[in-house]
Amino acid sequence: MKMKENKNLTSLDELLDEKYGKIGEPLRESWEQEFESFKLGVLLEQARTKLGMTQEQLAEKCGTNKSYISRIENNSSDIRLSTLMKIIQQGLGGHLKLSLEL
Repeated sequence: MKMKENKNLTSLDELLDEKYGKIGEPLRESWEQEFESFKLGVLLEQARTKLGMTQEQLAEKCGTNKSYISRIENNSSDIRLSTLMKIIQQGLGGHLKLSLEL
């Protein structure tokens, strides 16, 4: 079955291009970086709640405090890679996999 193309639809990339500029432009790169930080916070919160843990319990397991976990989950704090690994490995019992796109 052939689908009819809807000319009235706008893709997310088109909206981002219009509001923040094309990929590679400073404003767009800043937005992309903030979005990745936001996603990281959401992933950590989802993992923590899936395991039935409070922020305080997670903080205790990985040697930090509840407010730091909260700031990470709410995209209010930068996080070092070593701290992220500690939270994932010691706190959540998981493993971190990274990828690089060029």
